[in-house]
Amino acid sequence: MTLSIPANTRPLTGSPPRLKAPAGATDCHVHLYIPGYEAQPGGPKIPELATVADYQALQKWLSLERVVVTQPNAYQFDNRAILQGVSEIGQDRARAIVAVAPDASESEIEAMHSQGARGARIMQLPGGAVGIDGLSAVEERIRAFGWHLMVQFNGREIDDYMATLKSIKTDYIIDHIGKFMPPVAADDPRVDQILSLLDNGNAWIKICAGYESSLSGGPEYGDVGPIAKRLIQHAPERVIWGSNWPHVGVPREQYPDDAEQLDVLLHWADESTRQKILVDNPAALYGF
Repeated sequence: MTLSIPANTRPLTGSPPRLKAPAGATDCHVHLYIPGYEAQPGGPKIPELATVADYQALQKWLSLERVVVTQPNAYQFDNRAILQGVSEIGQDRARAIVAVAPDASESEIEAMHSQGARGARIMQLPGGAVGIDGLSAVEERIRAFGWHLMVQFNGREIDDYMATLKSIKTDYIIDHIGKFMPPVAADDPRVDQILSLLDNGNAWIKICAGYESSLSGGPEYGDVGPIAKRLIQHAPERVIWGSNWPHVGVPREQYPDDAEQLDVLLHWADESTRQKILVDNPAALYGF
């Protein structure tokens, strides 16, 4: 039986961001929930649709041009919806991060590559299709295609994962500002660990979804912001940004203002660094 998923009710426009996005600005983390595709066993339910048309309205609001569509936990290993989304948007302006099974075949990965996939998601938090225990096998399968890994975990547990992270040969992204839950001080040794990984030359950090771990809240996120600023100042050439739209991980009363999610970069980075974060770095990582 096909379930009926409600249409989007999230705001797709509002007061414009104070940050004027430069030409080629890229949103490196969104999820799509498209009609005809249902949540898979092991993943959370889909509360509302989030279609390409919905996202393009948000994109227009924020004056963004390019996007990276990330496989949501709900779909697990069924990557068809997000690859359809990339097809609708066009590979000149969109890429995909997919869920790759540790035993995926070369032909499966090649097919996804031809459809715009450029990375594999490793999700250590509840609901993820592949956790860190599957990272090495996934990396082995994607390496020949020049893909990277996108890794999300609770930054407070980074000591448990350092050996695995140091062993990665491909490029990889540490997601959601390290996602310290709850936030730690910016000079915490676990933040130092991320800096050391950035120094190795194949790690990236994504400025995204500070609201998911912050206790102080927006718009400046006084607890997450100092961590973000330290990471950005340390390696501005290794930082990207994402909106995390449509924010399914928080209840409606905590739904963030999407313009504010872009405007955090006004607080955390200067203009030349914002050019790198929004345009130059994503272009290098995703091949735009």
